Amino acid sequence: MLELLVLLAAGFSGGVLNSVAGGGSFITFPALLLVGVTPISANATNTFSSCAGYISGAWAFREELKVHRKELPKLILTSLTGGVIGAWLLLRTPESVFQEAIPWLLLFATVLFIFGGKINYALKQLASSSKHASSLGSLLLLLLLLGVCVYGGFFNAGLGIIALSYLALAGYNDINTMNGMKLLISSSVSLIAIAVFIYDGIIAWYEGGIVLLGTLLGGYVAAHISRRLSQKYTRNFVILASCSITVYFFVDTYIP
Repeated sequence: MLELLVLLAAGFSGGVLNSVAGGGSFITFPALLLVGVTPISANATNTFSSCAGYISGAWAFREELKVHRKELPKLILTSLTGGVIGAWLLLRTPESVFQEAIPWLLLFATVLFIFGGKINYALKQLASSSKHASSLGSLLLLLLLLGVCVYGGFFNAGLGIIALSYLALAGYNDINTMNGMKLLISSSVSLIAIAVFIYDGIIAWYEGGIVLLGTLLGGYVAAHISRRLSQKYTRNFVILASCSITVYFFVDTYIP
């Protein structure tokens, strides 16, 4: 019963955070580890639990995405390719190696969450000063997108922030369009990764299902109370939580 409540509460909190400020994986991923799910399985299960929110979010931005319909096939194909590679790499990573990598992955995602806005602003300035990208530049952007999606297939936390950074560098500046594309990338990466994880039988369905239910409830509630929630204070809470969790995993992993 306690396990169920922990997972439901984590999912609910993650759903609220994702709807208001992002960073829900900083709550749901550690919660899965806390109830005894092995690290690689917890990572795969967290991807499964987060996917519904990505899909519903992408659907909400469908009108913005229609404007860029010619670019979407390349975006989706690259996302699917990167997601498969990332998921394949995860499944071939020894559990002990992945466990040691968790603090560094969380640190990377935390830094991106804290400084993502400044990074995106800098990248927008860079993109606006070089709108006429060369063929080499286009190829490098495609490889960058592939790298972003490989990361997403390997470790879901922070994917949205990295995707926004890519879109800023690619020259997009409308925030609604960028959010729609970010969610489309996240949906495509997660769906193909989940397919790989299902084939390998690595998803913890019971735990993941409870977190998913909590996430959907949290997202629904957040949609109704978001105007009364301060995004600044919510974001500060996510930063505090992510830093604390990252420090905990560094201590737990490297200090006997």
